[in-house]
Amino acid sequence: MTSRPELLTVVRQEHPLGAAADLDFALSMLSAARTGGLGPTLRVYRPLPTVALGQRDARLPGFESAASACRDQGFEPLVRKAGGRAAAYHQGCLILDHVEPETEAVGGSRRRFSAFGELYACALRDAGADAAVGEIPGEYCPGEFTVHGATAAGRKIKLVGTAQRVVSGAWLFSSVLVVQDAAPLRRVLTSCYSALGLEWNPATAGAAEDTGNVDLDTVEEALIKAYSTYAPLAHGEFGALADAVRPGGAAVPHGASVL
Repeated sequence: MTSRPELLTVVRQEHPLGAAADLDFALSMLSAARTGGLGPTLRVYRPLPTVALGQRDARLPGFESAASACRDQGFEPLVRKAGGRAAAYHQGCLILDHVEPETEAVGGSRRRFSAFGELYACALRDAGADAAVGEIPGEYCPGEFTVHGATAAGRKIKLVGTAQRVVSGAWLFSSVLVVQDAAPLRRVLTSCYSALGLEWNPATAGAAEDTGNVDLDTVEEALIKAYSTYAPLAHGEFGALADAVRPGGAAVPHGASVL
């Protein structure tokens, strides 16, 4: 496992800020962690329909067509700072934004991908889903440490995608867990990848509910429990977190209570 903090503050964001605002807020968390304005913090929320495209996607000739196709299906197309290819999410997903200040942040990138992938797979299994770690052929936004599951028919599907942004003195580890209603995600990704000229297998896009009897609340509770094996947890309020990421904010979200 990656180096562990003495305390990790967990903040459940009850309402999305907006597709773009939620992506920007994660970067503000990273900036605050880098400058000492925020301690180790995990933000959990259920997002608005979004397609987060990678930097390489934005440079492809079909980018504008891909963005238009996303909007036509009710998904906001955005370009994220972290790496990877296009990934889609909506209210049937959970987003985790985990930041920590760390002097040698760059050196731990691969270790974090591996460790948190295993943590998420364990949480999904505890919630009742099938889950393992490893890239599956033809998946969207492919990665070595994808968390995937298998349907009753044995079809492997992607359940969790992870990405990192590392700066001098801090890191941001962002994850998308697809829990429910994968069909709209398959449709928008099919249109998006076609416009970008990228090959993938739509059958690899699924949700945890396709592998077991799970829902958002069950998975969220299992994730928080799994994180308690990573570090002692405290509960923080979103308003306090928002204050902390502003210039001159508190060092950790104030008003936190130990979980």
